[in-house]
Amino acid sequence: MLAFLIKYDKISVMERNIEANTEKKRIHLLDEIRGLAVFCMVFYHAYYVFGDMFGMVRAQKLYSFFMPAEPLFAALFIAVCGISCSLSHNNLKRSLKILAAAAVFTLVTCVILPAFDIRGAEIYFGILHFLGFSVLIYALGKKAFDRINPYFGLTACAVLYPFFSGISKGILGYGELLNINLPGVLYKSNWLLPLGIYSDSFSSADYFPLLPFIFIFLAGIFIGRIIMIKGFPEYTYRKRSVFLGWLGTHAFIIYVAHFPVIAGIAYLIELIRK
Repeated sequence: MLAFLIKYDKISVMERNIEANTEKKRIHLLDEIRGLAVFCMVFYHAYYVFGDMFGMVRAQKLYSFFMPAEPLFAALFIAVCGISCSLSHNNLKRSLKILAAAAVFTLVTCVILPAFDIRGAEIYFGILHFLGFSVLIYALGKKAFDRINPYFGLTACAVLYPFFSGISKGILGYGELLNINLPGVLYKSNWLLPLGIYSDSFSSADYFPLLPFIFIFLAGIFIGRIIMIKGFPEYTYRKRSVFLGWLGTHAFIIYVAHFPVIAGIAYLIELIRK
């Protein structure tokens, strides 16, 4: 055990050295992967707005077609955010920035859009809320997270994600292997909706609770640290797609702006049609 701790302390020193070198060069592959995820999410939300909210038949079909893929590019976006946070020293500031944008998102979709008779777009705890709180949790607990062996942490995330994946249905566990029913009283109100616990009356156009998705974010944290230990391969620094790289670099602004813009365009089209 002592030998393991000594060895892990050496790994921590290696991480700090690699992190210092990483700051000097931009990892364009992360930007491009983030850009791809944002591109997919923007189009998915466009199909949702035009199809579900405004009843455009072709958009409804495309929305239904792409629905099974949505968790994949959302998970990719969350994991890349975790990797990026593992390389950053400004996570507290970043979390507050994301949470401020999330609050504006809720204001726009829950107050402003309904004033124009645009309903069905209400977002109470979407991916921005989720990322803001996840980054905040990591920023406040960074010293504790950094003490965890990244290989152990990644394994723990792989175990805990499926364990909590049924929390919205009142179930924890692994199906027939382990099945824990949570008290029904927890699901009588929406006070615990950030944790994936909500009543039958709750609905949100975009919903990413901390449980179980925080384990995807933390997996990204640990993956980032593992890569730092081994060193980022040279190909990760090369540019491949200027477009995806640009999207990834401006992912925050694009994500904040895209939903209201799409809803506004759909609203204008609806006015013209009428």
